[in-house]
Amino acid sequence: RITHIKTMQCERLIGLAKSWYLHVRDETMAPARMVSFIKIHVAQCEICQADPDIDDEIVKITEIVLPKSKIPKAVRLKQEQEAAEKEYAAAAENSEEEDNGAEDSDEEDNGAIVNDDLTVSGKDM
Repeated sequence: RITHIKTMQCERLIGLAKSWYLHVRDETMAPARMVSFIKIHVAQCEICQADPDIDDEIVKITEIVLPKSKIPKAVRLKQEQEAAEKEYAAAAENSEEEDNGAEDSDEEDNGAIVNDDLTVSGKDM
């Protein structure tokens, strides 16, 4: 609930923000639209522009109405893709380290050299 907006100096913005918040709560307005409307009002209002704390208030309101779980899908998908790429890179790096640790050898465990040609009774097949 938005209770700290009383510290804003513009009574009109306080009333608008409360009204918009009710619409957001009732899901008849998108939270991002509310934040957009606040920014538009501030850009056009002399009282808001003179308020030294208005930017901090907008940040606080944004955090309340647009929680992290409501991050736009495109942004969320990009973050998930970046995380997956980092995971893949780390896994590939670990895989390379394991491959470098094991030397390729033509010798079997018993020390005999493995030959790709098969011979039976001295004849090539």
